[in-house]
Formats: sequence, C-alpha cells, structure tokens
Amino acid sequence: MKQVARKTTFSISELADEFDITTRALRFYEDQGLLSPKRDGQRRIYTRRDRVRLLLTLRGKRIGLSLQEIHELFSLYDAASDDEPQLMEFVKKLEKREQQLRTQIDDIRLVLGEIGQLKAQCEHFMARRTGNVPA
Repeated sequence: MKQVARKTTFSISELADEFDITTRALRFYEDQGLLSPKRDGQRRIYTRRDRVRLLLTLRGKRIGLSLQEIHELFSLYDAASDDEPQLMEFVKKLEKREQQLRTQIDDIRLVLGEIGQLKAQCEHFMARRTGNVPA
C-alpha cells in the first residue's frame, strides 16, 4: 500500500488489479460518469481522485447503492462549497438502505420459520409412514 500512497497516476490495469475488477468495469464506470481519466492517445491515465472515486463506488455498491445514487453523491460533492449537503444526502441514502436491509432481515426470518415448519411436517409425515412415530 505504501507504493500506492506515493503514486499520483495509475493505468487501467493497475487499478483493475488493485481492486480486483475488470478493465471493462472501469470503462463502464467511466461511461457512467463516475470516473474521468485523462487520455494519452488511447491510453487512460487515472488520477488519485479517480482512484478514490473508484474506492467509494465499490463501497457504495457493496452496501447496495445504485450507480445513479453514487453519481448523485459525487455531483453534490463536486458542486458544494462545503461537505454538509453531501453528507446529509449520504446519511439519507444510508438510512433508506438500512431500512431496506432490516425489512429483508424480517422477511428472511419469516421465510426461515415457514421452512422450519414445512420441514418438520415433512419429517413427521415420513416418520409416520415408516412407523417410527405414533400417529
């Protein structure tokens, strides 16, 4: 990581290797306006800013934000004279995602309960057929 801290520019393959993603993914993020590498002919030259944006994009995706939501946060940050509007919007998005995940957890618990009941019914039925359990 020390070597990365000293670098100011990165090639597409360096970033792809560092973050274990494909170069195609990097080009896609560029097409979506999340990254804006400089060009040297056909060669893309990514800056430290692009690297940080890539890191934030991947983190945002991991917690379930859409690329559009990530792009909106970047746009807020770029336009704001201070960080507060961006941070407030980010907190709203995090709260929304947190609620979605809590709802999914509740749904999963419910489904697991139903699976447990069905499994027990099936096991009871099979045991009755083999005579291992009284009717």
